[in-house]
Amino acid sequence: MDIDKFLSRTLLLTDKRVNLNDTLFSGQSFSWKAGAPIHEYYSHVIGNSIILLREIKVGFIEVLSTSNYVIGLPIKDYLWRYFFLDLDEKMIIPDNFKQDFSDVWQLVNSYQTVRVMRQDPFEVMVTFMCAQGIGMHLIRRQVSMITERYGQKIRLETPEGEMIFYSFPTPSALASANLDELALCTNNNRIRAANIIAMARSFESGKLALACVRSSECDLETLRETLCAHSGIGLKIADCIALFGLGRLDAFPIDTHVKQYLWEWFGIEAARKSLTEKNYRYLQEAARKILGNEYAGYVGHMLFHCWRKEVKKMKAF
Repeated sequence: MDIDKFLSRTLLLTDKRVNLNDTLFSGQSFSWKAGAPIHEYYSHVIGNSIILLREIKVGFIEVLSTSNYVIGLPIKDYLWRYFFLDLDEKMIIPDNFKQDFSDVWQLVNSYQTVRVMRQDPFEVMVTFMCAQGIGMHLIRRQVSMITERYGQKIRLETPEGEMIFYSFPTPSALASANLDELALCTNNNRIRAANIIAMARSFESGKLALACVRSSECDLETLRETLCAHSGIGLKIADCIALFGLGRLDAFPIDTHVKQYLWEWFGIEAARKSLTEKNYRYLQEAARKILGNEYAGYVGHMLFHCWRKEVKKMKAF
């Protein structure tokens, strides 16, 4: 299909620094689709722009889009920012980590092409509120159902027929959602649906949106307190929002897999204990002593994906 005849085309030169599949399917986003509806491309709607990505060869990503601008930025500038391409991943890993844990470093070295993405904060909030205690397949299903029910339908006309995409719902759309209808998208979890509606209303009112705008100006603890004031957002989800939605690379989310690698790879004894709030905070500080503070979350995500693939041999992302 000559889809590029109907979309704007550009090339993103990445200097060999992005593994698209590992980045898009590493547990930080659940909206990108691979090969659907167009073979060989990864697709997503950002803002109201359909974006298709395909790696032509190492360091060259083909970008097809319905607009040359995404949320006010030229698309190449937007994607450069989206994938943190201004950040040299080779400079963020402390030398003491490479020296003290050389075996781990050899294993994770090839995962430096996994980029943390700077996504839309509201989308990340909803996504990770859906993600509590369930597997990635079900998370993707819930996010897809929410998007199709409450997002804007976008049609792309091609000679082979019409293709349908959906933008992620606006805060207004979810703030006004019917609880019973939204619960159908959250695996009939009414509490989760109610929490999403309440969070969307807070965002729409400007209170939560303003906190996101100012997130780079405050310390991480203040940001987490603001996020955790909303039902359905605990420390781990707040850290995911901070890291993947607000560009706070110092945020270090901890889940079962992170706990496992903190013990197995780094011998942190507390990682064998239950994840209480006190132990969560202790483990974060212990991890920062190894990974550094400024980029702890970024390095932690590379370790997370490496652990799941290399050690746990997981295939579903």
